[in-house]
Amino acid sequence: MAYKISDDCIACGACAEACPVNAISEGDCKYEINPDECIECGACAEACPVSAPAAE
Repeated sequence: MAYKISDDCIACGACAEACPVNAISEGDCKYEINPDECIECGACAEACPVSAPAAE
Protein backbone atom coordinates (compact mmCIF):
# COMPACT_ATOMS: atom_id res chain seq x y z
CA MET A 1 0.00 0.00 0.00
CA ALA A 2 1.51 3.32 -1.08
CA TYR A 3 2.10 6.27 1.17
CA LYS A 4 -0.06 9.38 0.97
CA ILE A 5 0.68 12.91 2.17
CA SER A 6 -1.91 14.45 4.49
CA ASP A 7 -3.11 18.04 4.61
CA ASP A 8 -0.61 18.60 7.45
CA CYS A 9 2.06 19.01 4.72
CA ILE A 10 3.97 22.30 5.03
CA ALA A 11 5.52 21.93 1.54
CA CYS A 12 9.10 21.94 2.81
CA GLY A 13 10.27 19.32 0.30
CA ALA A 14 12.06 17.08 2.79
CA CYS A 15 10.03 14.07 1.68
CA ALA A 16 10.82 14.60 -2.01
CA GLU A 17 14.54 14.86 -1.26
CA ALA A 18 14.42 11.64 0.79
CA CYS A 19 12.50 9.56 -1.76
CA PRO A 20 14.93 7.12 -3.44
CA VAL A 21 12.70 6.61 -6.50
CA ASN A 22 11.58 10.24 -7.03
CA ALA A 23 7.92 9.33 -6.55
CA ILE A 24 7.14 12.65 -4.83
CA SER A 25 6.43 15.91 -6.63
CA GLU A 26 5.26 19.36 -5.65
CA GLY A 27 1.52 19.83 -5.99
CA ASP A 28 -0.59 22.99 -5.76
CA CYS A 29 -0.66 23.25 -1.96
CA LYS A 30 1.29 20.21 -0.79
CA TYR A 31 3.59 17.51 -2.09
CA GLU A 32 2.05 14.44 -3.72
CA ILE A 33 3.18 10.82 -3.94
CA ASN A 34 2.68 8.88 -7.17
CA PRO A 35 1.25 5.56 -5.91
CA ASP A 36 2.47 3.73 -9.02
CA GLU A 37 6.08 4.71 -8.29
CA CYS A 38 6.06 4.50 -4.46
CA ILE A 39 8.03 1.49 -3.15
CA GLU A 40 6.71 1.92 0.41
CA CYS A 41 10.16 2.34 1.94
CA GLY A 42 9.04 4.96 4.48
CA ALA A 43 11.92 7.36 3.79
CA CYS A 44 9.46 10.20 3.24
CA ALA A 45 7.75 9.61 6.58
CA GLU A 46 11.09 9.57 8.40
CA ALA A 47 12.23 12.81 6.74
CA CYS A 48 9.02 14.80 7.26
CA PRO A 49 9.12 17.25 10.19
CA VAL A 50 5.31 17.17 10.59
CA SER A 51 4.68 13.46 9.89
CA ALA A 52 2.50 14.22 6.86
CA PRO A 53 3.30 11.07 4.81
CA ALA A 54 1.66 7.89 6.06
CA ALA A 55 0.77 4.48 4.65
CA GLU A 56 -2.78 4.32 3.36
